[in-house]
Amino acid sequence: MGQTGRVLIPVGSLPDLPVRPVLPEVTATLAGSGAAVLVAPPGTGKTTLVPLALAGAGSRVIVAEPRRVAARAAARRMATLLGERTGQRVGYAVRGEREVSRDTVVEVVTTGLLVRRLQADPELAGVTTVILDECHERHLDSDLALAFLVEVRAALRPDLRVLATSATADAERLATVLGEPGRPAPIVTAHARHHPVEVIWAPPAGPIAPPLGLRVDPRLLDHVAATTRRALAEGDGDVLVFLPGAGEIATVAARLGGLDAEVVSLHGRQTGAAQDAALRAGPRRRVVLATAVAESSLTVPGVRAVVDAGLSRVPRMDHGRGLGTLATVPVSRSSAEQRAGRAGREAPGRVYRCWPAALHDRLPAQPEPEIVAADLTGFALDLALWGHPDGDGLALPDPPPSGALRAAVATLHDLGAVDAGGRITARGRVLAGAGLHPRLARALIDGAVTLGAGRAAEIVAVLDDDRTTTGDVVTVWRTGRDEPGRRAEVRRLTRALDRSPAPPVDPGPAAAPTASPPPTPTTPPPPTAAGPPNTAAAPPNTAAVRPDTRARSGSSPGRTRPARLSDDLAAGLVVGLAYPERVARVREPGGRAYLMAGGTAAELPTGSPLTGAPWLAVAGADRAAGARVARIRSAAPLDEEIALEVAAPMLTEGTEIGWIDGDVVARRVRKLGAITLVSARLADPDPALLRAALVTGLQKEGLGLLTWSRNAEELRRRLAFAHAALGDPWPDVSDAALLASPEDWLGLGSARRRADLARVDVAGGLRRLLPWSVAGRLDDVAPERLPVPSGSQVRIDYSDPAAPVLAVKVQEAFGWRAAPRLADGRIPVLLHLLSPAGRPVAVTADLASFWVQGYPQVRAEMRGRYPRHPWPEDPATAEPTRRANPRSR
Repeated sequence: MGQTGRVLIPVGSLPDLPVRPVLPEVTATLAGSGAAVLVAPPGTGKTTLVPLALAGAGSRVIVAEPRRVAARAAARRMATLLGERTGQRVGYAVRGEREVSRDTVVEVVTTGLLVRRLQADPELAGVTTVILDECHERHLDSDLALAFLVEVRAALRPDLRVLATSATADAERLATVLGEPGRPAPIVTAHARHHPVEVIWAPPAGPIAPPLGLRVDPRLLDHVAATTRRALAEGDGDVLVFLPGAGEIATVAARLGGLDAEVVSLHGRQTGAAQDAALRAGPRRRVVLATAVAESSLTVPGVRAVVDAGLSRVPRMDHGRGLGTLATVPVSRSSAEQRAGRAGREAPGRVYRCWPAALHDRLPAQPEPEIVAADLTGFALDLALWGHPDGDGLALPDPPPSGALRAAVATLHDLGAVDAGGRITARGRVLAGAGLHPRLARALIDGAVTLGAGRAAEIVAVLDDDRTTTGDVVTVWRTGRDEPGRRAEVRRLTRALDRSPAPPVDPGPAAAPTASPPPTPTTPPPPTAAGPPNTAAAPPNTAAVRPDTRARSGSSPGRTRPARLSDDLAAGLVVGLAYPERVARVREPGGRAYLMAGGTAAELPTGSPLTGAPWLAVAGADRAAGARVARIRSAAPLDEEIALEVAAPMLTEGTEIGWIDGDVVARRVRKLGAITLVSARLADPDPALLRAALVTGLQKEGLGLLTWSRNAEELRRRLAFAHAALGDPWPDVSDAALLASPEDWLGLGSARRRADLARVDVAGGLRRLLPWSVAGRLDDVAPERLPVPSGSQVRIDYSDPAAPVLAVKVQEAFGWRAAPRLADGRIPVLLHLLSPAGRPVAVTADLASFWVQGYPQVRAEMRGRYPRHPWPEDPATAEPTRRANPRSR
C-alpha cells in the first residue's frame, strides 16, 4: 500500500489468483517489519499482483527480475491490468531499453540494472518498496542486490521496504539475511491452486552420452523432438519444450519440420519483439522451444504439455587457467517441478520427462548457487565499487569461495580496476560504468582508441553474446552485423563510450603491489594489456625466467599502425585486450595445437577455418575433466605485433636456466608469458644456477638419473638398516629424503648437464651423509659381511631394513647356538639355511629352536640326497665345514 493509502487497483478488483488472499498480509507485514519473504509457487500471481497492491499515489515500487524477458513480460501484464500501455503507471527498464514516464509508480528492472542503480544512488531516492522476485534462482546479481539492500536499510533508508519472493520453500535463508540478528524477517506463504499435471516418464530407448561442456548428445535431441511430436498427438493445447540453450533449440526446431503447429523459440538472446511474440497465444497450436527463461516469472499461454530434456546450462570457471565457460548439467528436482508446473497453469496438463524415474531422486534438490562456480570478476568489481572489496560484512546468502574471489581480484588488479588493497580505482569506475564484464569493458574502452567506438562496440557485442560459442569470431561478427538485436547492443555500447570519461592509464602488470592508483591522463592512451589472473602459470617442465627487462605496456616500439586494421586483426586486437593470457601461438606450422601465453595448451576443433593461423586470440575455451588440453571454442587471428601489444605486461626478456624437456637448458630468451619467442644458448652460464637446474631434474625425474653401482646400492641398504634400527643420527636414505636436498650429499661441483649426473660418485655422496659421531661405527652396526663358524665371511643382504638376511649352508653353521645380532644387538639376523647345492631348506631367526625342532626333519631328507656331506645328530656341537667328506677308497 502506498504512503497515501490508495493503491493502483483495489485488492478486490485484482484477478482471482492464488496470491490475492495473502496480499493484505503482505502489505501489513511490510508496514510492520519493513522486510519480508513471500513464498509463492509459479502461477500464483506474485510477480504481477503484489507490486500493484503495494504501489499507490505518492509511492514508487521497483520490481527486480533475474531476466530481461521476465521484466518486460511482467510490466506488460501489469499495464494490461490497468488498461494502459507500458511506460505509463507501469514501466520497465532492461539493458538497452527503457519505457517509463513521470507517471510511472511501478518499474520492473533486471537485478543487474538494480545493482547498478544502487551503486549510483544507494538511497534509491523516491523509492518506497523494492521487490526482489525469484530469489531462489540465486544469480550473482540477485545475491548482490539482496546484500546491498540489507545494508541500505540498515545504514541509510530504514524506511525502505524490501520484499524477497521465492517459488520454493527454501525461504529460511532469505528470512535470515533480510532480518536482524536473532530475528529473521517474517515469511508469508501463498499456496498454488494448480491444475493436476500428469508425470509421464519418457527416457530414450538407447544409451545417451552425458553432456560434456556445451555438447549435448544429438541422440537426446532426436528423442526430445520425437517426444514433442508424441505430446502434440496425445493431447490438445500448446507444448512447451525445455532445452539447455539456443543451439539445442535450433537443432530441435530443425527436427520438427512438417508439424501441424507453429514452432517458436524463447531464449534470453532474442530481441524483445521475438520474446514477446513467444509469450502471446497464436491462431494455431504452438510448440514453444525455450531455455530456463520460461521456468518462472512469466506465463506462456495455452500450454497443456511440457517436454523436459532434463538439462540446464550454468556458468563454470576454471580458476587455475582463467577459462570461463558455460556447462550443461542435469536439472535440479526443484527446477523440474517448476517446469512441470507450466503445464498446469490454465488447465490439467502433462509433463514428459526425458529421463528415467529411477534417476529423478538422484538429481540435486536445488540448483547450485551461481556464486559457487561462476566467474566472480564482475561480482568482485561490484564489491569493490560498493566499498566491500572482500565481501566481509555484507549479508550475502552464501560467502564467495575464497580462491575464486582471489583470482577475480587479481584479474581486476591486472586490469587496473582495483589497487593493491582491492579498493576501486578511477579506471575501475570507468569499467564498471560500461555495464559489461570487466574484461569486455576494458576491451571496449581501450579498443575504441585504435578502432573507433563503432568497430570496437561491434566486436565486443559479439563477445558478449552467449551464442558465440564456436568458430571464427570474425565470421560471426560479419554475418551478424545486421541483426536487430546486435545493432541495438552496438548502439548501447557506443552510448556507454560516449558517456565515459577518457580512460585512465592501464597500470600494466601487477608487479608492484605498493603502487598508487593510476592517474587519469588528459588524452586516451594506446591500448594496453591486462595480465592473466594468477600469472604464475608457467608451463610444466620449464624454468622461471630471470628478467633483465620487462616490456612496457602499449604499442611496440617503432610499430607503424595501418590506417585501418583489417577485420581479422581488429577482432584479434579486441579479443586479446579482453583475454591477454589467451593469446596463443601455433605449436607446429599448419597445426591445430596452440600454447596460450598463460601456459594452457589448447586445440582447435578438426576442420576449423583457423587451423594453422600463426597466432590466435582465444575468446572462448574449455577443458573437460581429465583432458590434457583445452578445446578452443571461438577465436580470432592476429599477428605477432598485436599479440605482443595486447599482452605486453607478460613480455619478458632474460636468462633462463632450468631443467627443460629432460636436460639442463641455459639460454637467453624473450617470452610472452609461456610462449618462447626467441631463444639463444648462453655461452657462460652461472654454475650455481646449473647445479640448481640439475637438482630440479633429479627431484622431477628421480634418482634413476644417477649411476648406482653395487657398492653404492649396498651402502644405501646398510644405511637404511641402521636408520630403521637406531634412528637418528643415522641418516634417512629413502628416495624422499635423498631428493629433498641432493646438493647436501652429491658432489655436483662440475656437473652441467644430465650426462654429468651419471658420473657422480654416489657411494661417496652417501658416506658424506654420515655424521662424524657414527661414521666409524657403520661396520659394527651394519657390517657388510659376517664371519660364520666355518670361517667364511658371508655377505649380508639388507634389502629389507627390518630383517637383514644371511644366507649360509647348514654345514657352515654347525656349532652356532644362536643367530648373530646386529645394530648393537637389537636386531637378529634372519638366517636362510641352504642345502649343499645352495637351495634354501629353512628360514629362521631362532637357531637354537631350529636345531632341536626343524633340523631333524631336514637331516632326514638331506642325508640320502647328499650322502657325502656331514649330517650330525647334534649340529650345535658338530664341527662346521665348507667341504664334503672325502670319498672312501
